[in-house]
Amino acid sequence: MPNIKSSTDLRNNYNDISTFCRESCEPVFITKNGQGDLVVMSIETYEALSGKLELYRLLNEGRAAVKAGKKRPLHEVMKDIKQGISDGGI
Repeated sequence: MPNIKSSTDLRNNYNDISTFCRESCEPVFITKNGQGDLVVMSIETYEALSGKLELYRLLNEGRAAVKAGKKRPLHEVMKDIKQGISDGGI
C-alpha cells in the first residue's frame, strides 16, 4: 500500500517522513491540493532505482545490438577484458 502524505504533512513532519523513507526503503507520495505532486525517497533508494534503470538501458542496448548482428564470440570478448585488466584500463 503506498504511503501518501500531503504537502502540509511533509512541511510539518519532515523528520518523520525522512526516517520512514530511510528505514523502509519505500517512497512517500506527496499530494498538493488533493492531487499527486511529488515522490520522496531516500538517496539510497533513488540510487538503487537509477542503477536498475541504467542496467535495463544497457540490456536493451545489447539486445538491439544482437538483433542488428553486432555480436562477437565469448572467447574474444573475454580475451579483450583480460587484456584491458592487465593493461590497467579496466
